[in-house]
Amino acid sequence: MTETKIVWGIIGCGDVAEVKSGPAFQKSANSELRAVMRRNATKAEDFAIRHKVPTWYDDASRLLQDKNINSVYIATPPSTHLKYALQALEAGKNVYLEKPMALSYKEAKEIVAAERKYKGKLTIAHYRRQLPAFIKVKALVDSGAIGLIRLVDIQVLQSKNLKLIANSETNWRINPTISGGGYFHDLAPHHIDLLRYFFGSIKTAFGVSLNQDPAYKTDDIVNGLLSFENGIQGRGIWCFNTAESNAKQCCTIYGSQGKLEFSFSGDKIHLITNDETKTFNFKKPEHIQQPMIEATIAYFLGKESNPCTAEEGLEVAKIMDIFSASDID
Repeated sequence: MTETKIVWGIIGCGDVAEVKSGPAFQKSANSELRAVMRRNATKAEDFAIRHKVPTWYDDASRLLQDKNINSVYIATPPSTHLKYALQALEAGKNVYLEKPMALSYKEAKEIVAAERKYKGKLTIAHYRRQLPAFIKVKALVDSGAIGLIRLVDIQVLQSKNLKLIANSETNWRINPTISGGGYFHDLAPHHIDLLRYFFGSIKTAFGVSLNQDPAYKTDDIVNGLLSFENGIQGRGIWCFNTAESNAKQCCTIYGSQGKLEFSFSGDKIHLITNDETKTFNFKKPEHIQQPMIEATIAYFLGKESNPCTAEEGLEVAKIMDIFSASDID
Protein backbone atom coordinates (compact mmCIF):
# COMPACT_ATOMS: atom_id res chain seq x y z
CA MET A 1 0.00 0.00 0.00
CA THR A 2 1.35 3.42 -0.97
CA GLU A 3 1.76 5.86 1.93
CA THR A 4 -0.04 9.21 1.68
CA LYS A 5 1.52 10.70 4.82
CA ILE A 6 4.83 10.20 6.57
CA VAL A 7 4.25 9.69 10.28
CA TRP A 8 7.47 10.17 12.20
CA GLY A 9 9.07 9.02 15.39
CA ILE A 10 12.30 10.64 16.57
CA ILE A 11 14.93 8.58 18.38
CA GLY A 12 17.15 11.04 20.21
CA CYS A 13 15.33 14.33 20.87
CA GLY A 14 18.38 16.27 22.05
CA ASP A 15 19.96 19.57 21.00
CA VAL A 16 19.92 18.95 17.23
CA ALA A 17 16.21 18.15 17.24
CA GLU A 18 15.25 21.30 19.16
CA VAL A 19 15.46 23.80 16.27
CA LYS A 20 17.54 22.48 13.39
CA SER A 21 15.30 19.52 12.54
CA GLY A 22 12.51 18.60 14.97
CA PRO A 23 9.93 21.32 14.20
CA ALA A 24 10.34 20.69 10.45
CA PHE A 25 8.64 17.32 10.75
CA GLN A 26 5.51 19.13 11.91
CA LYS A 27 5.73 22.04 9.47
CA SER A 28 6.33 20.02 6.28
CA ALA A 29 3.45 18.94 4.04
CA ASN A 30 2.27 15.31 4.21
CA SER A 31 4.18 14.89 7.46
CA GLU A 32 3.26 14.33 11.11
CA LEU A 33 5.49 13.96 14.16
CA ARG A 34 3.72 11.37 16.30
CA ALA A 35 6.31 10.30 18.90
CA VAL A 36 9.74 11.05 20.35
CA MET A 37 12.15 8.95 22.36
CA ARG A 38 14.93 9.77 24.78
CA ARG A 39 16.44 7.46 27.40
CA ASN A 40 15.78 10.08 30.07
CA ALA A 41 12.00 9.88 30.49
CA THR A 42 11.71 13.33 32.09
CA LYS A 43 13.50 14.96 29.15
CA ALA A 44 11.53 12.94 26.61
CA GLU A 45 8.26 14.06 28.16
CA ASP A 46 9.47 17.66 28.38
CA PHE A 47 10.37 17.71 24.67
CA ALA A 48 7.01 16.17 23.75
CA ILE A 49 5.07 18.73 25.79
CA ARG A 50 7.00 21.74 24.50
CA HIS A 51 6.77 20.64 20.86
CA LYS A 52 3.18 19.34 21.10
CA VAL A 53 4.09 15.76 20.23
CA PRO A 54 1.34 13.36 21.39
CA THR A 55 3.52 10.39 22.46
CA TRP A 56 6.89 9.96 24.10
CA TYR A 57 9.00 6.95 25.02
CA ASP A 58 12.16 6.23 27.01
CA ASP A 59 12.80 2.99 25.10
CA ALA A 60 13.55 2.94 21.37
CA SER A 61 12.10 -0.55 20.93
CA ARG A 62 8.69 0.69 22.08
CA LEU A 63 8.77 3.52 19.55
CA LEU A 64 9.73 1.08 16.79
CA GLN A 65 6.80 -1.15 17.75
CA ASP A 66 4.37 1.76 17.36
CA LYS A 67 2.26 0.79 14.33
CA ASN A 68 1.15 4.38 13.81
CA ILE A 69 4.71 5.33 12.84
CA ASN A 70 6.04 4.51 9.37
CA SER A 71 9.29 6.51 9.45
CA VAL A 72 12.03 7.19 11.98
CA TYR A 73 14.52 10.03 12.37
CA ILE A 74 17.64 8.79 14.17
CA ALA A 75 19.22 11.81 15.87
CA THR A 76 21.34 10.11 18.52
CA PRO A 77 25.14 10.37 18.70
CA PRO A 78 26.92 8.17 16.10
CA SER A 79 27.69 5.34 18.54
CA THR A 80 24.07 4.15 18.32
CA HIS A 81 23.37 4.87 14.64
CA LEU A 82 24.14 1.32 13.56
CA LYS A 83 21.99 -0.29 16.23
CA TYR A 84 18.95 1.90 15.73
CA ALA A 85 19.19 1.92 11.92
CA LEU A 86 19.25 -1.89 11.83
CA GLN A 87 16.35 -2.14 14.28
CA ALA A 88 14.28 0.43 12.41
CA LEU A 89 14.82 -1.18 9.01
CA GLU A 90 14.02 -4.62 10.41
CA ALA A 91 10.83 -3.16 11.89
CA GLY A 92 9.79 -2.01 8.41
CA LYS A 93 10.30 1.71 9.00
CA ASN A 94 11.76 4.27 6.63
CA VAL A 95 14.88 5.90 8.10
CA TYR A 96 16.24 9.45 8.02
CA LEU A 97 19.69 9.02 9.57
CA GLU A 98 21.82 11.78 11.04
CA LYS A 99 25.42 12.26 10.00
CA PRO A 100 28.00 10.93 10.37
CA MET A 101 26.26 7.81 9.06
CA ALA A 102 28.02 5.58 11.60
CA LEU A 103 31.16 5.36 13.73
CA SER A 104 33.14 3.91 10.84
CA TYR A 105 33.13 2.73 7.23
CA LYS A 106 32.74 -0.83 8.51
CA GLU A 107 29.54 0.05 10.39
CA ALA A 108 28.25 2.07 7.44
CA LYS A 109 28.59 -1.02 5.23
CA GLU A 110 26.34 -2.92 7.64
CA ILE A 111 23.66 -0.24 7.30
CA VAL A 112 23.82 -0.38 3.50
CA ALA A 113 23.47 -4.18 3.60
CA ALA A 114 20.48 -3.93 5.96
CA GLU A 115 18.72 -1.41 3.73
CA ARG A 116 19.03 -3.82 0.82
CA LYS A 117 17.94 -6.80 2.92
CA TYR A 118 14.81 -5.24 4.40
CA LYS A 119 13.88 -3.16 1.33
CA GLY A 120 13.32 -0.07 3.46
CA LYS A 121 14.00 3.48 2.37
CA LEU A 122 16.93 5.27 4.00
CA THR A 123 18.21 8.82 3.53
CA ILE A 124 21.33 10.34 5.09
CA ALA A 125 20.82 13.79 6.66
CA HIS A 126 23.43 15.64 4.61
CA TYR A 127 21.04 18.56 4.61
CA ARG A 128 23.33 21.14 3.03
CA ARG A 129 22.58 19.55 -0.34
CA GLN A 130 19.12 21.10 -0.19
CA LEU A 131 20.14 24.59 0.97
CA PRO A 132 19.80 27.33 -1.68
CA ALA A 133 23.46 28.39 -1.51
CA PHE A 134 24.83 24.95 -2.29
CA ILE A 135 22.24 24.25 -4.96
CA LYS A 136 23.47 27.49 -6.54
CA VAL A 137 27.11 26.40 -6.26
CA LYS A 138 26.29 23.19 -8.12
CA ALA A 139 24.36 25.11 -10.79
CA LEU A 140 27.31 27.48 -11.31
CA VAL A 141 29.74 24.56 -11.52
CA ASP A 142 27.53 22.61 -13.94
CA SER A 143 26.89 25.66 -16.14
CA GLY A 144 30.59 26.34 -16.65
CA ALA A 145 30.45 29.74 -14.95
CA ILE A 146 34.13 29.37 -13.99
CA GLY A 147 35.10 27.14 -16.89
CA LEU A 148 36.50 23.64 -16.38
CA ILE A 149 36.93 22.75 -12.72
CA ARG A 150 40.55 22.13 -11.74
CA LEU A 151 40.79 22.13 -7.96
CA VAL A 152 38.70 22.47 -4.81
CA ASP A 153 40.24 23.63 -1.52
CA ILE A 154 38.65 23.35 1.94
CA GLN A 155 39.98 25.19 5.00
CA VAL A 156 38.30 24.75 8.38
CA LEU A 157 40.38 26.42 11.08
CA GLN A 158 38.94 26.78 14.57
CA SER A 159 40.04 27.24 18.16
CA LYS A 160 39.40 24.75 20.95
CA ASN A 161 36.37 26.89 21.88
CA LEU A 162 34.48 25.72 18.82
CA LYS A 163 31.34 27.73 18.00
CA LEU A 164 30.20 25.85 14.88
CA ILE A 165 28.44 22.98 16.63
CA ALA A 166 25.21 22.67 18.58
CA ASN A 167 25.43 22.94 22.33
CA SER A 168 25.15 19.72 24.31
CA GLU A 169 25.12 18.81 27.98
CA THR A 170 28.28 16.74 27.61
CA ASN A 171 30.93 17.28 24.96
CA TRP A 172 30.49 13.82 23.44
CA ARG A 173 31.88 15.05 20.11
CA ILE A 174 35.45 14.66 21.40
CA ASN A 175 34.80 11.19 22.84
CA PRO A 176 35.74 8.79 20.01
CA THR A 177 33.74 5.90 21.45
CA ILE A 178 30.60 8.03 21.00
CA SER A 179 31.44 10.26 18.02
CA GLY A 180 33.99 8.19 16.11
CA GLY A 181 36.68 10.84 16.63
CA GLY A 182 36.83 14.55 17.34
CA TYR A 183 35.29 17.66 15.80
CA PHE A 184 36.45 16.49 12.37
CA HIS A 185 33.95 13.63 12.57
CA ASP A 186 31.15 16.03 13.42
CA LEU A 187 31.76 18.68 10.74
CA ALA A 188 33.66 17.08 7.86
CA PRO A 189 30.88 14.68 6.73
CA HIS A 190 28.95 17.73 5.47
CA HIS A 191 32.00 19.12 3.68
CA ILE A 192 33.01 15.87 2.02
CA ASP A 193 29.43 15.11 1.03
CA LEU A 194 29.12 18.50 -0.66
CA LEU A 195 32.21 17.77 -2.75
CA ARG A 196 30.67 14.42 -3.70
CA TYR A 197 27.43 16.26 -4.59
CA PHE A 198 29.25 18.87 -6.70
CA PHE A 199 31.79 16.70 -8.49
CA GLY A 200 30.66 13.06 -8.39
CA SER A 201 32.45 9.91 -7.27
CA ILE A 202 35.89 9.96 -5.67
CA LYS A 203 38.59 7.77 -7.22
CA THR A 204 41.43 8.00 -4.69
CA ALA A 205 42.02 9.59 -1.30
CA PHE A 206 44.96 10.04 1.07
CA GLY A 207 45.08 11.54 4.52
CA VAL A 208 46.94 12.07 7.76
CA SER A 209 45.70 13.13 11.18
CA LEU A 210 47.34 14.03 14.46
CA ASN A 211 46.66 15.13 18.01
CA GLN A 212 48.74 18.27 18.62
CA ASP A 213 47.09 19.70 21.74
CA PRO A 214 46.72 17.69 24.98
CA ALA A 215 43.45 19.44 25.86
CA TYR A 216 41.66 16.32 24.62
CA LYS A 217 42.78 12.99 23.24
CA THR A 218 41.22 12.93 19.78
CA ASP A 219 43.03 14.10 16.67
CA ASP A 220 42.63 17.86 16.31
CA ILE A 221 44.23 18.33 12.88
CA VAL A 222 43.38 16.39 9.71
CA ASN A 223 44.80 16.76 6.21
CA GLY A 224 43.28 15.11 3.13
CA LEU A 225 43.82 14.84 -0.63
CA LEU A 226 41.21 13.72 -3.15
CA SER A 227 41.13 12.78 -6.81
CA PHE A 228 37.68 12.55 -8.41
CA GLU A 229 36.74 10.15 -11.18
CA ASN A 230 36.45 13.09 -13.57
CA GLY A 231 40.01 14.28 -12.85
CA ILE A 232 39.15 17.17 -10.50
CA GLN A 233 41.57 17.40 -7.58
CA GLY A 234 40.70 18.30 -3.99
CA ARG A 235 42.41 19.04 -0.72
CA GLY A 236 41.24 19.85 2.79
CA ILE A 237 42.63 20.92 6.14
CA TRP A 238 40.63 20.73 9.36
CA CYS A 239 42.38 22.23 12.39
CA PHE A 240 40.73 22.64 15.80
CA ASN A 241 43.60 23.99 17.90
CA THR A 242 44.46 27.37 16.37
CA ALA A 243 43.96 30.94 17.63
CA GLU A 244 40.45 32.36 17.38
CA SER A 245 41.86 35.13 15.18
CA ASN A 246 42.69 32.47 12.56
CA ALA A 247 39.16 31.06 12.49
CA LYS A 248 37.66 30.36 9.07
CA GLN A 249 35.54 27.73 7.38
CA CYS A 250 35.66 28.23 3.65
CA CYS A 251 35.74 26.46 0.34
CA THR A 252 37.26 27.67 -2.92
CA ILE A 253 36.58 26.02 -6.27
CA TYR A 254 39.13 26.95 -8.93
CA GLY A 255 38.26 26.74 -12.60
CA SER A 256 39.95 27.51 -15.91
CA GLN A 257 38.11 30.86 -16.09
CA GLY A 258 37.64 31.92 -12.46
CA LYS A 259 36.75 30.73 -8.99
CA LEU A 260 33.90 30.35 -6.50
CA GLU A 261 34.39 31.20 -2.82
CA PHE A 262 31.87 30.38 -0.07
CA SER A 263 31.62 29.38 3.56
CA PHE A 264 29.81 26.29 4.77
CA SER A 265 27.30 28.44 6.64
CA GLY A 266 25.36 28.83 3.38
CA ASP A 267 24.82 32.59 3.44
CA LYS A 268 26.76 33.83 0.38
CA ILE A 269 28.80 32.87 -2.67
CA HIS A 270 31.45 34.94 -4.43
CA LEU A 271 31.86 34.38 -8.16
CA ILE A 272 35.17 35.79 -9.41
CA THR A 273 36.25 35.72 -13.05
CA ASN A 274 38.38 37.87 -15.34
CA ASP A 275 35.21 39.69 -16.39
CA GLU A 276 33.29 40.16 -13.14
CA THR A 277 33.04 39.75 -9.40
CA LYS A 278 29.57 38.90 -8.22
CA THR A 279 28.13 38.02 -4.81
CA PHE A 280 25.02 35.93 -4.26
CA ASN A 281 23.30 36.27 -0.87
CA PHE A 282 20.99 33.69 0.70
CA LYS A 283 18.63 33.53 3.66
CA LYS A 284 18.87 30.32 5.63
CA PRO A 285 15.67 28.48 6.67
CA GLU A 286 14.50 28.88 10.26
CA HIS A 287 14.82 25.12 10.65
CA ILE A 288 17.97 24.39 8.69
CA GLN A 289 17.08 20.79 7.85
CA GLN A 290 13.55 21.50 6.61
CA PRO A 291 14.38 21.50 2.86
CA MET A 292 16.16 18.15 3.22
CA ILE A 293 13.34 16.72 5.33
CA GLU A 294 10.80 17.81 2.70
CA ALA A 295 12.89 16.14 -0.02
CA THR A 296 13.09 13.00 2.12
CA ILE A 297 9.32 12.97 2.63
CA ALA A 298 8.84 13.22 -1.15
CA TYR A 299 11.21 10.26 -1.59
CA PHE A 300 9.49 8.17 1.08
CA LEU A 301 6.14 8.88 -0.62
CA GLY A 302 7.53 7.76 -3.98
CA LYS A 303 7.33 11.20 -5.57
CA GLU A 304 11.04 12.00 -5.93
CA SER A 305 14.42 10.26 -5.95
CA ASN A 306 16.50 9.83 -2.82
CA PRO A 307 18.17 13.17 -1.92
CA CYS A 308 21.14 11.36 -0.31
CA THR A 309 21.48 7.59 -0.60
CA ALA A 310 23.07 5.17 1.83
CA GLU A 311 25.68 4.39 -0.82
CA GLU A 312 26.65 8.07 -0.98
CA GLY A 313 26.86 8.14 2.82
CA LEU A 314 29.04 5.03 2.66
CA GLU A 315 31.48 6.78 0.33
CA VAL A 316 31.72 9.73 2.73
CA ALA A 317 32.34 7.30 5.64
CA LYS A 318 35.17 5.69 3.70
CA ILE A 319 36.85 9.04 2.98
CA MET A 320 36.45 10.01 6.64
CA ASP A 321 38.27 6.87 7.74
CA ILE A 322 41.04 7.39 5.17
CA PHE A 323 41.57 11.01 6.18
CA SER A 324 41.63 10.17 9.88
CA ALA A 325 44.00 7.24 9.31
CA SER A 326 41.51 4.59 10.45
CA ASP A 327 41.62 0.98 9.31
CA ILE A 328 39.48 0.27 6.22
CA ASP A 329 37.94 -3.21 6.01
